[in-house]
Amino acid sequence: MIRLTELRLPLGHDRETLEKAIVERLGIAPDALEGFEVFRRGHDARRRGRIMLVYTLDCRVRDADAVLAAHAGDRNVAPTPDTRYRFCIEDGTQIASRPDYSRPVVIGAGPCGFMAALVLAQMGLRPIILERGKVVRERTVDTFALWRKSILDPESNVQFGEGGAGTFSDGKLYSRVSDPRHYGRKVLEEFVRAGAPEEILYLSHPHVGTFRLVSMVEHIRAEIEALGGEYRFGAHVDELLVEQGADGARQVVGVRLGDGEVIAAGHVILAIGHSARDTFASLHASGVEMQAKPFSIGVRIEHPQSVIDVARYGTRTPDPALGAADYSLSYQASNGRSVYSFCMCPGGTVVAATSEEGQVVTNGMSQYSRAERNANAGIVVGVSPEVDYPGGPLAGIAFQRHWERQAFLAGGGCYFAPAQTVGDFLAGRPSTALGAVTPSYRPGVTPTDLATCLPDFVVTALREALPSFDRKLDGFSMNDAVMTGVETRTSSPLRIPRGADGQSVNTRGLYPAGEGAGYAGGILSAGIDGIRVAEAVALSLAGRPVDGLVRKGMMQASEAR
Repeated sequence: MIRLTELRLPLGHDRETLEKAIVERLGIAPDALEGFEVFRRGHDARRRGRIMLVYTLDCRVRDADAVLAAHAGDRNVAPTPDTRYRFCIEDGTQIASRPDYSRPVVIGAGPCGFMAALVLAQMGLRPIILERGKVVRERTVDTFALWRKSILDPESNVQFGEGGAGTFSDGKLYSRVSDPRHYGRKVLEEFVRAGAPEEILYLSHPHVGTFRLVSMVEHIRAEIEALGGEYRFGAHVDELLVEQGADGARQVVGVRLGDGEVIAAGHVILAIGHSARDTFASLHASGVEMQAKPFSIGVRIEHPQSVIDVARYGTRTPDPALGAADYSLSYQASNGRSVYSFCMCPGGTVVAATSEEGQVVTNGMSQYSRAERNANAGIVVGVSPEVDYPGGPLAGIAFQRHWERQAFLAGGGCYFAPAQTVGDFLAGRPSTALGAVTPSYRPGVTPTDLATCLPDFVVTALREALPSFDRKLDGFSMNDAVMTGVETRTSSPLRIPRGADGQSVNTRGLYPAGEGAGYAGGILSAGIDGIRVAEAVALSLAGRPVDGLVRKGMMQASEAR
């Protein structure tokens, strides 16, 4: 097959027009096109009056070699790459049948953890998955208790439980990570098998929304269990058990759970997410090497979705092929701080996302339809350990906690969030009431001054960035737009460094993975990293070296964060 990229057509075209465009672009006779599949479809909205759909297509043509030769040197016409996933070992069942076999343990059932467990199970290695929270349906009930009744369960909430933090999000399924082995395709194909719409395989910015994610993680759990994997919910890992080997190196030998049970394991995948602060502290105390890393802090901003649709597409009723409009904004403030939009949720809601008592944290969420009244996004400012929270690997957590506590107090307690209109924020005055934009955060908001729960340099950078964003996106700084604080969980505040073999640099058998360890930033990249570490574990169990592409992927993931 031939892959044809950057084929552009206007909105509203039909299949016949697309076929004709393929034939003309390849310079072939109509009957030489035997069929095609859409591999990717995006859009270019830089000219609001002339929005174009942009295709990547895999085409079956007669005499493909001749067509490729005719387009030699054309970077938009090339052979279709083979994106099929191939397991790194074929004898997993035999390995797992050995008398001395020790099952790999996966800590955390978010996207990284369940993809690692799924691949291990598909290879016959029967992993054990330990999740501190509850099954996704019970977790949903607990999460709604915070949103509706201000009742927080510290072990079952937006951050903890089956599916991970991504379950209560927009469900974005795209990433900029390097992916030479097409692991991302494997993730998306497994999601489709679990019930996601097939369009996620070809849309350039696919998403699934919260409710669909709930049923998807249930299907994935069922497959893992059918293949011999074992889930343990309410299984809080209190301690990583480490011994010194004959060569003097530290070696994982198991984990101790909160109820005192010890599970022996020589291979432990650490996929705990970015908010497992007690686990980070325990790992640090046990001597696992970790480093403070940059992250960001800011607010959630809400506009009527119609304002964003008009600004981006020029209409309040976008073409169905476009869906609700999104945006991506960035600005470099004069105080040297980077300001950018984060986790933009078209037609969504702002949600309470704390995992600790007496703290307020915001995040964004939307359903598959993206049909809610407001658009929201994090508007955040970069912070760094060297300048803002010196003091060791756990200092970033203390920094986050301080501002989350300030937000809780500014909101008046009961997990209400502090909120302020953009007009008042820019004018430097507290909000005493809100305007035409109704905030979606539940259990509720308290109009106040967000400057009391953000660092001064963040407030300065935001006040400078908002007018700049308005020049890029008309209406962004409208007076009645609502800002809700605080957004602190943009990424992990620390990294647990690993080597090219996927293992902790100072603790053999420990495989730091995903967002919590500093190697991913979203559902898809976390799933990709889960596959990487699953392969590293499988190769170690088989007594085989990690190959060049896996090693490269491990290190590129490290550099990406």
